[in-house]
Amino acid sequence: MNALVALCHFCELHGPRTLFCTEALHPPSPSPSSQTGAPVPGDRDRDGDREGEGLTMRANSSATQRGEMCEGCRSLPASHPGFVSIDDETGIRFLSHQHPRQPQLFSVVRQACVRSLSCEVNSDVCPGREGPIFFGDEQHGFVFSHTFFIKDSLARGFQRWYSIVMVAMDRIYLINSWPFLLRHLRLTIQSLQSTALKVFDNEQGVCPQRAVRMNSVFSPAVFPHQRSGNAARSLTSLTQHQNLWASLHSSFSWLLKACGCRLTEKLLEGAPTEDTLVLIERQTEQEEEMSCWEGAEGGCSTSQRHQLESELGLHFLCDDEKLSQLPGPKFRSLRHLRQVLGGAEFRQLVWHVLMGNQVIWRGADPGLIQSAFTLLKSLVPVGCVRSVPYSAQYEEAYKCNFLGLSPDVNIPTHVSSSEFSLLVDVSTERSCQMSAVGEDDIYSLYQFNISSANTQPTDRGPALLNKLEVALSNENLSVDVVSYCLLCLKEEWMNKVKVLFKFSKVDGRGREDTQKVLALLGATGPGEEDNVRLLKFWMTGLSKTYKSHLMTAVRGGERSPSQ
Repeated sequence: MNALVALCHFCELHGPRTLFCTEALHPPSPSPSSQTGAPVPGDRDRDGDREGEGLTMRANSSATQRGEMCEGCRSLPASHPGFVSIDDETGIRFLSHQHPRQPQLFSVVRQACVRSLSCEVNSDVCPGREGPIFFGDEQHGFVFSHTFFIKDSLARGFQRWYSIVMVAMDRIYLINSWPFLLRHLRLTIQSLQSTALKVFDNEQGVCPQRAVRMNSVFSPAVFPHQRSGNAARSLTSLTQHQNLWASLHSSFSWLLKACGCRLTEKLLEGAPTEDTLVLIERQTEQEEEMSCWEGAEGGCSTSQRHQLESELGLHFLCDDEKLSQLPGPKFRSLRHLRQVLGGAEFRQLVWHVLMGNQVIWRGADPGLIQSAFTLLKSLVPVGCVRSVPYSAQYEEAYKCNFLGLSPDVNIPTHVSSSEFSLLVDVSTERSCQMSAVGEDDIYSLYQFNISSANTQPTDRGPALLNKLEVALSNENLSVDVVSYCLLCLKEEWMNKVKVLFKFSKVDGRGREDTQKVLALLGATGPGEEDNVRLLKFWMTGLSKTYKSHLMTAVRGGERSPSQ
């Protein structure tokens, strides 16, 4: 990531100062000129200690002498070589010292330091001055800053003011990383504060400064001496952490590496699909909920956080990759699923999926059920999928339209008698001979019994199902070609859904006009009822972004004549 992380401090004598800075240097392109450049001192020694995963720690002896400063303004001595970490995968070097190595970045970091610790910036945005803020411009870069206090028994007010800033030129990139940065910077800040608090408590136990100050008599001759003496306390002294700067270097280097790996650019040919928009919205909601949990009073435990990440991450897992990792027998493709179930049973199953009815699979093999759901979920938009992969109790249809159950779970009567649900019972056939027949021989291992109270014929529509069956039955088409056919069919019908949503929900047209639009969309004729049900169900899978865009456009159009 093309960014820089710095720890800043407000010194009582010298004002805002940069204490520690970590920057990323990308490897130069291999050319004769770059190979003959001035070597970085310390590059010869490649046997440094490892700090973190994939990083090699070693010294950088290219340090420059700095001007006079007090102990509170200094992190590393002028003679200290600094730190360098190398990412073995990319060759990127993470350099840490008191100031940026690149001169052009010195003024940028200096300005970010001053503004992050400025009363004018923090008082309006962060009540109490502590917390995250965002500021910047195109010329000086954009800054994510988190201000905080460190306890000090000798300081005025018994605390000193610090901030951690991340500076980058890409505003959108930095804003999108806000939840991630906030979560991990808080961990670093809380570690510093808790360590300093222990030192503060110990010092107060030996010599309570509050009583000393109250008993002391103010003297103009004594006060300046006390003030200058109190200002010169380093962060190392406040925390009693001998390897503080090496630890911060490791944390800042990991943050730059992880933040860069977290977001990647992807070339999109044309506008993003509805599935892409829905996934982006869900990921945003996930990060916001994670931030709310960690920002709540008392925070959340590690186990609670992992459980929340697991629950929220269900819809973001790459099912195609996980399908190949599932143990035991599994369905490999829609064509394979059709061959196992039979043509009529497969059509009945897919019809219920496309109509939005609840599809229940009950059996003892969760891997097999999950592989079936992975294939069936590809038939509908992502926004229409509500899945419970495997459960020990029944879940109502409003919670999930894909439900996997263990074999001993009873289906409620109102569900088994409903025409809006379908049950697939998977029973084991000759399980004792599993090793003999082979793991992938689903025909010999299982029996499938499909039942539903629905009496409506499923052989007429919808049109999407008819076209899909033609592609699946054509053995000349490979599995990949069939998947591309399904993708095109889904996009075709999602476009019809958008037109119908705009016409009926946004514009509020009547039934007669809606019927004319359905005829234009090719949704009338044989299987008309199924086509309309499919369109209405898929309408629920439209992204909030698309709906908001339509409503905003309509309201703007309504206001324009009066204006």
